[in-house]
Amino acid sequence: MFDALVIVTLVASGALAVFGLVETARGRPPGKPLAYAVYVAVGLLVVQAAIAAVRVFGGVQVPEPTTFLIYLLVSVCVLPIALQWANADPNRWGGAIVAAGAVGVAVAVLRLQGMWAVTGA
Repeated sequence: MFDALVIVTLVASGALAVFGLVETARGRPPGKPLAYAVYVAVGLLVVQAAIAAVRVFGGVQVPEPTTFLIYLLVSVCVLPIALQWANADPNRWGGAIVAAGAVGVAVAVLRLQGMWAVTGA
C-alpha cells in the first residue's frame, strides 16, 4: 500500500469524524454535505482497496491474506452502511453514527497498513 494514500485516507477519515461530531453538536440531521464527505472518503478507500487487492492477487505475500482482504472489504463497506443508518431515521445523532464509522475505518486502515508493512513491499 502507498504510504501517501494511507495518510490521505486517515486524514479524510479523521476529518469526517470531526465533521460528523460537529454536525451532531449543532443538532442537525445528516445532510448533503455530510453525504458528500462520506462519498469522498469512500472513493479514497475504494482506490486503496483496489490497489492493495491487485497487488495481493498479483503475488505480494501478506501474513494472513484472508484477514487482509476482509479488512479491505470492511474498510470500504462501513461508511456507506453508517450513512444509510444515519439517514434511516434522520435526527441529530446521524452525524455521530457517521463519526463512529469513520473512526472504525481509520482503525481498519491502520491495521491494514500494519499487515502490509510486514511484507516489505
